Amino acid sequence: MEKSLIKNFIKYVGLNIMGMIGLSCYILADTFFIAKALGADGITALNFSIPIYSVIHGTGLMIGIGGAARYSILRAQNKDKEANMVFTTSMKLGVLSGVIFAIIGISGSRSLALLLGADMYTLPLTKTYLTVILCFAPFFIINNVLLAFVRNDNNPNLSMIAMLTGSFSNIVLDYIFMFPLKMGMFGAAFATGLAPIISIVILLIHFVKGKNNFMYIQNRIVWSSILDIFSLGLSTFITEVSSAVVLITFNLVILRLKGNLGVAAYGIVANIALVGIAIFTGIAQGVQPLISKGYGLKNYEVLGKVLKYALLTSLSIATVIYFGMFFYADNIIGIFNNQNNLEIARIAKTGLRIYFAGFFFVGINIIMAMYLSATERAKNAFIISVARGCIIIVPLVLLLSRIWNMTGVWLAFVLTECIVTMLLGILNIN
Repeated sequence: MEKSLIKNFIKYVGLNIMGMIGLSCYILADTFFIAKALGADGITALNFSIPIYSVIHGTGLMIGIGGAARYSILRAQNKDKEANMVFTTSMKLGVLSGVIFAIIGISGSRSLALLLGADMYTLPLTKTYLTVILCFAPFFIINNVLLAFVRNDNNPNLSMIAMLTGSFSNIVLDYIFMFPLKMGMFGAAFATGLAPIISIVILLIHFVKGKNNFMYIQNRIVWSSILDIFSLGLSTFITEVSSAVVLITFNLVILRLKGNLGVAAYGIVANIALVGIAIFTGIAQGVQPLISKGYGLKNYEVLGKVLKYALLTSLSIATVIYFGMFFYADNIIGIFNNQNNLEIARIAKTGLRIYFAGFFFVGINIIMAMYLSATERAKNAFIISVARGCIIIVPLVLLLSRIWNMTGVWLAFVLTECIVTMLLGILNIN
């Protein structure tokens, strides 16, 4: 049994890590091409915009992961009708929330850009990026919902292919729109918005080939079902929104300390970190179907083994990432510092070497939050996620930045993740 479990673990986790790296490259590709085409102002504007992308992405993950977790539990219990109702409710929630974001994009992008810290130099670029991304929100959210359900419907290969195809398309379209067509910031955002549509087209193969064990049915939305989906996916949403809260807080603090160049340097660090965090999210999402199924069957031995494999994998990857950032910081920064700005390079290098020490704890925290959600312990998952996202890091960055300036900003992230890991130990969650 253990060999079979390890095989499934490697399959699900490996495919999800690849897929999530692809998904995270949506923004990293934008960072690279915007840096080349628009310089420091472009990176700064992008960094002001990313928190909104994180909220959209988090909404899709909350509905998708929450709905798919309940779907897996119901399928394990042979409750097919109820499982279909969960899928239908998830799709309706995805469309509704996406439309709300699109309305905000059409009517409120300028106000939102100013609120996020944009000034007279970065406002036009920030507004443009926000408007386009918010208008494409329905596709981002539906894509995340379908990715989760197809993955949990025994087809992680197709989910991975869809994520990677969308990401690769974004990279190619970024280049075409920003250089040969010279579409600037609009081109970068438009390329990113088209990527989930391409991913959705790939995911439809699951239905066309008749491999789907779930289907859309006519039913009224039940409030208890909505609350159930939200509760199971809430920790994932909080994880993503916490990224947005951290970005906004850091942007405003760094803007005070180092101005737009400081925000540009942080943009490099934060966008590379998004890829690293995506790897840990990939591990968490990869084990979620295995945990939900084991929990539905009340097989607690499987739950313990899957959790152990996930945590060991996380620590191994964190070690590789940290030492890679420490020894190759100059090379990595050079990729995005197109204007060879010495101040950006100096700030970003210190940031990479301090900030990424937090990765030894990030993976543990993300995986444990997912584990708790998948085993219907939404309250504890919520506590961990909120502790990471708001309660600890915001006061820490405000305090430490006053004491140690930029070093304090970088340390706030590391200390937050460390404290949350200790909180897991205090709660004695196992």
